Amino acid sequence: MIQKLYSKNNDPDVLQHIVDILNDGGIIIYPTDTMYAMGCHALKERPIERICKLKNIDPRKNNLSIICYDLSNISEYARVSNATFKLMKRNLPGPFTFVLNADSRLPKIFRNRKEVGIRVPDNNIIREICHLLDAPILTTTLPLNPDEDVEYVTDPELIDEKFGSEVDLVIDGGIGGVEPSTVINCCEDVPEIIRQGKGVLEE
Repeated sequence: MIQKLYSKNNDPDVLQHIVDILNDGGIIIYPTDTMYAMGCHALKERPIERICKLKNIDPRKNNLSIICYDLSNISEYARVSNATFKLMKRNLPGPFTFVLNADSRLPKIFRNRKEVGIRVPDNNIIREICHLLDAPILTTTLPLNPDEDVEYVTDPELIDEKFGSEVDLVIDGGIGGVEPSTVINCCEDVPEIIRQGKGVLEE
């Protein structure tokens, strides 16, 4: 199923339906400020396991990331120093993933890794859903085979064609990007860029 959404003035009933899907353990595909992504309620173990199976990733070895509406309740999910918080505040919302030490409020599947990526994308659609959900959303990029056209992860109609049967909803927010977020490791005292992506860090 595919649902068209806009950066503002979306039907509250449609947004509530998406929140209900997430609360019921569903998986959705949605636009961000970088690429289209796949996600679920980050505090529910079962859909997280479903996503890991879909992507064929081992959560004990792969970093998992969450989308937060803003930084107001970030300390519930990750341990963040004052300096890191200021750095994040300067750069978010934006195309960045900040890797922090995970807090125990996250499900057991995260605690195996001890680290969590935090995203606050500059995209009103997914942030509005996150805000209404009142919980973080686990987020991961769409799986793309090397021999596939990039349209299968940028064009919502083709995304729905490819993944629609495996997820509960595809959100059409227009054509997506192809550049990933910039990843900054903030687990130590000095932040380190471990993947340069779309975001240019303002230090």
